[in-house]
Amino acid sequence: MLITVILALSFLDPSRQEAGAPRLAAALKVPCPRGQACDPRLRRDAGGRGGVYEHLGGAPRRRKLYCATKYHLQIHPNGKINGSLEKTSVFSILEITAVDVGIVAIKGLFSSRYLAMNKRGRLYASDSYNAECEFVERIHELGYNTYASRLYRTIPSGAGAKHKASAERLWYVSINGKGRPRRGFKTRRTQKSSLFLPRVLDNKDHELVRLFHTNVRYRESILNSSNRRRKRRH
Repeated sequence: MLITVILALSFLDPSRQEAGAPRLAAALKVPCPRGQACDPRLRRDAGGRGGVYEHLGGAPRRRKLYCATKYHLQIHPNGKINGSLEKTSVFSILEITAVDVGIVAIKGLFSSRYLAMNKRGRLYASDSYNAECEFVERIHELGYNTYASRLYRTIPSGAGAKHKASAERLWYVSINGKGRPRRGFKTRRTQKSSLFLPRVLDNKDHELVRLFHTNVRYRESILNSSNRRRKRRH
């Protein structure tokens, strides 16, 4: 009888109840309170699938954005945006960071510039972060993403206020079949030039990133080579 009473009291022990609470919450799939560690089984895809952007406020994702037109998006130190057929181009190594749910900023790791779109729909590389650097990231079928300007879009003139929202057309980041960026107001979500596949960096890319951060001469040679190319074009 005494053993039965002791066992009953142990189940009422607050410390035991607190220890078992996280397990119960995980089993019921209750969201963890802010500031507390969550069960890793409840985490969603880091790309945002499932409605939860796990990387929000955390470290940026290092990716290469491979367009369906077979070009890698590049951000150059001189402010130029274009596409490259080379798989080893250092200016195609990007950092994608969530600034809000479904909104990202895209920065060239080697150029230290942000992808941006101005009010004329032109893509450019900004040396500082601003509202034109924010893009709406959406995941589509076959794993392709689209990136639309958060700030600018086409709003048909004369449309009634009731139907205006549904008639708006987003302006997308787009690289055409010649590796050149397209004006935002000319783009569509379904066009190949607007579809990008985020590619994870391979071992060689990681080695180039390591050299860039640790080797001053290598970093200077990369930036100087970009400046030399610009002078030759002029």
